[in-house]
Amino acid sequence: MTRIAYVNGRYMPQSGAMVSIEDRGYQFSDGVYEVCEVYEGALIDEAHHMARLDRSLRELRIDAPLMGRALPVVLHEVMRRNRLTNGFLYLQVTRGVAPRDHGFPQNSVRPGLVVTAKSVDPEKGNLLASKGIAVATTADIRWKRVDIKSVSLLPNVLAKQEAREKGCYEAWLIDQAGFVTEGASSNAWIVNAEGRIITRPAEEGILRGVTRTTLLKLIAELQLQVEERSFSLDEALSAREAFVSAATTLIMPVVEIDGHPIGDGTPGPVAQRLRNLFHDAAAKSK
Repeated sequence: MTRIAYVNGRYMPQSGAMVSIEDRGYQFSDGVYEVCEVYEGALIDEAHHMARLDRSLRELRIDAPLMGRALPVVLHEVMRRNRLTNGFLYLQVTRGVAPRDHGFPQNSVRPGLVVTAKSVDPEKGNLLASKGIAVATTADIRWKRVDIKSVSLLPNVLAKQEAREKGCYEAWLIDQAGFVTEGASSNAWIVNAEGRIITRPAEEGILRGVTRTTLLKLIAELQLQVEERSFSLDEALSAREAFVSAATTLIMPVVEIDGHPIGDGTPGPVAQRLRNLFHDAAAKSK
């Protein structure tokens, strides 16, 4: 089936969809994005994604591309036209089309909006989670406002490629003080020897993951101990468990970091339990 995309007010075959070469997303990475999971026909964590998108737009002083409930209507229409049951929606908002100039356009321009859909088999993710993933570490060379979900992702691209060349699924980024910030496309978590779940606080050094937000609520409901604080690579290597979270992976156990097994080198019970309960928790958080 031909995939259908929404591009600046029109639904069209994705294979023929285009944007202007003077779109500021192309020229300057002047835009933001969201990736939303669709599971069993439901758009997971929709309200949280819309709230984070609004924040990203405000931080970059980009106007909302659509007003009120119009954007969610577009998202669900893209789902419908693509018969999307399990997969992801990608939406990108840019400042719009204007003659190339580093400063904001002097005349008012309409923000650009693109929405695409991709189907996936959830069993592939479940199979990967049953085995766990390997992680490679690298220096965090990103800009200081990674709390904004900007399309400026070149450092993440380089980190992810470095990890793949080492035979790993994900990269963990290390700051100048030697602490883990987050993954190239995920938030990072460990479970220490005492059973406490540890993840870096959501300040300007990491992106406030939507999956992370729902996961913290689930952890609280289960009355598990959690600490939002920085943790070092050495602490991660000696952890009982490690895992990452993202809309594209949910909760994914990490069984190896830089070639060192984590725990007994198999997915840990905490990560597996959180993964199994995640969608129920997301449904409650609507």
